Amino acid sequence: MNKEEVKTEIHKIVDRLPDEVSDEVLIYLKGVLDKSAHHVKLTTNLAKILNEDQELLKRLAQ
Repeated sequence: MNKEEVKTEIHKIVDRLPDEVSDEVLIYLKGVLDKSAHHVKLTTNLAKILNEDQELLKRLAQ
């Protein structure tokens, strides 16, 4: 997707957000502005790993 397509998709999603989470999303997006692209990518990858390997992490924690 090009930059304009991504922005359009983001707008579509934001328009559908429940009011209860809109503030949280705004805070998150503002926080992303203060971080480097590398830091955002690392954070995203870590979140993906944690979500995918949740059961493994639970076993390791025991």
